Amino acid sequence: MQGQKDSVQQSHSKPKRLFQPPTFESVAEERQHIKQRLAAAFRLFSKFGFDEGVAGHITARDPERKDHFWVNPFGMHFGQIRSSDLILVNHEGKVVEGERPVNRAAFAIHSQIHAARPDVIAAAHTHSIYGKTWSALGRTLDPLTQDACAFYEDHSLFDDYTGLVLDTEEGKRIADALGQRKAAILMNHGLLTVGKTVDEAAWWFITMERSCQAQLMAEAAGTPRLISDEGAKKAASEVGTSPAGWFQFQPLWDRIVKEQPDLLD
Repeated sequence: MQGQKDSVQQSHSKPKRLFQPPTFESVAEERQHIKQRLAAAFRLFSKFGFDEGVAGHITARDPERKDHFWVNPFGMHFGQIRSSDLILVNHEGKVVEGERPVNRAAFAIHSQIHAARPDVIAAAHTHSIYGKTWSALGRTLDPLTQDACAFYEDHSLFDDYTGLVLDTEEGKRIADALGQRKAAILMNHGLLTVGKTVDEAAWWFITMERSCQAQLMAEAAGTPRLISDEGAKKAASEVGTSPAGWFQFQPLWDRIVKEQPDLLD
């Protein structure tokens, strides 16, 4: 435990890397980092109320076995997940590390996203309340706020809900709809975000959920005024970049590790 805490502290000990993801001296060190960030993301999602029974999953590509990904065990509450609880799943959907099963929907969706997007390290999907409410409208988000501009011209709509995603062919269709973007709205289902780090994918989900909430509230109150195309693109160039997504997650990481240090176990 102490060694894990020390490794976390060391990743923040070099001022020159304060505003960008850390580098690693070994695959083992990188894997530990990824798993700890993944456990932290689950704890934060629980804290923010993004859990819905056994639904929802965040995955992270293994740094050595690129066609394998780490994911939450099926049926384990987000708020209880530790780094050591995560399971490793191969390209065939078999659990190769860990004792608990994988959610079939998690494999069907995430395996196809990781296969289609070599640049993606992590992907997040849950049935959060505002995300699934907004998804029922069958629309992408408008540039109503500075935060929402992170997704301006960089998210898509998968508009063909056919039931639970239990087949990889459906996962491929979702991956196709996502394309090269950072997020997708799955109609009548919820939100999906991806990133080059766990931190980035988790932050995009958090801020996209809040953007859905903001637009629902604004439209309920009246007729919102949209940010101009020029203004939205300028804001997106600042708040919608991969480094910005990673950095926005860091205060949340510091907070949850201080509050719930057992997630590092």
